[in-house]
Amino acid sequence: MGGYYDAGDNVKFGLPMAFSTTMLAWSVLDFGKFMGAELPNARAAVRWGADYLLKAATATPGALYVQVADPNQDHRCWERPEDMDTPRSVYRVTADKPGSDVAGETAAELAASSMVFRRADPAYSARLLHAATQVFDFADRHRGSYSDSLASSVCPFYCSYSGYHDELLWGASWLHRASRNASFMSYVEANGMQLGAGDDDYSFSWDDKRVGTKVLLAKGFLRNRLHGLELYKAHSDSYICSLVPGTASFQSRYTPGGLLYREGSSNMQYVTTATFLMLAYATYLRACGATAQCGDGGGGARGEVSAAELVAVAKRQVDYILGKNPAGMSYMVGFGCRYPRRAHHRGASMPSVRAHPGRISCDAGFGYLHSGEPNPNVLVGAVVGGPDSRDAFADDRGNFAQSEPATYINAPLVGALAYFAGTTK
Repeated sequence: MGGYYDAGDNVKFGLPMAFSTTMLAWSVLDFGKFMGAELPNARAAVRWGADYLLKAATATPGALYVQVADPNQDHRCWERPEDMDTPRSVYRVTADKPGSDVAGETAAELAASSMVFRRADPAYSARLLHAATQVFDFADRHRGSYSDSLASSVCPFYCSYSGYHDELLWGASWLHRASRNASFMSYVEANGMQLGAGDDDYSFSWDDKRVGTKVLLAKGFLRNRLHGLELYKAHSDSYICSLVPGTASFQSRYTPGGLLYREGSSNMQYVTTATFLMLAYATYLRACGATAQCGDGGGGARGEVSAAELVAVAKRQVDYILGKNPAGMSYMVGFGCRYPRRAHHRGASMPSVRAHPGRISCDAGFGYLHSGEPNPNVLVGAVVGGPDSRDAFADDRGNFAQSEPATYINAPLVGALAYFAGTTK
């Protein structure tokens, strides 16, 4: 029981679920002071994911449960959660079938969540941190990718394309922030280069945690001048500057209407994670009066970026998502006058059990998937994959790349929205 489905299907995928909950926790930790009366709701959302992942991590010694349901079978049906009759198979990683990627992310989530509840529920916080330490030890001791161990059960749905090194560094970094145990910083210093710290990378997602880790560690350098973290400040600067037009390091792509764009499906997931990191980094820079260094400022290009400039770039992304774009379309369902009416989501696209108490079978559900009618249930607050590189959006349930919402799109946006709600007058 518990946990989150990743998107519009009925599968509990552990890797994106843990990432989404980590980002919710990070949102509360960095921007909870702006959430006002919504802070208890944000904590409840973190706890819903953390409760499930805590059970997944502690139910069986030497194992981590990482998925519920056979996705191949699940995707052959279009069913409401109340009607689903596809196999609810349970998958786990063990010492013999390792999954350092999903285990490393789970450790990060448990550690981050422990900080959310440190004052509100100290006993629960301690349980989360203890489990995080055990799961990280399991991930590091038995190295391997869950994509190899579980093969077709997780691929091509949520393969760990970036490998597991990034999750080990991510997990250790969160454990250091949560526990202040010097052994985790020693782990980062000893293993950072091997685990990808020396790479300049330009996206942050449920799969690739490298740049998120660097921003997290750069905070330690900026605020506490922790020895050995200078590298992470430099690489964070490189990433941040790559997002800002006019800098010497700019190399991102924007649509004509101003939306950050990365090739591949569900572009909005990269928009919300980049927006979150810009705001988090802006707060870290502002706290110590620093700027992001962008290299040689020759040829008219700027050699540095201020916190205020980062906030401005981030705000343009949030404004675009909420409707300030060429189409006048809010990509958050239920927000504004014009928003997606045909989100690729089973529960939203089919009549509720109240409206249609009778069972809707596996095959019969496809009639709703392929229907041109608006969804009968408004999936309020969900952010969909978004428009293409030319700002064009097909409000078509069948175009899942554009119309499917996902927890890992929404979770980073929670922090960004809180920031602007609390700072914009």
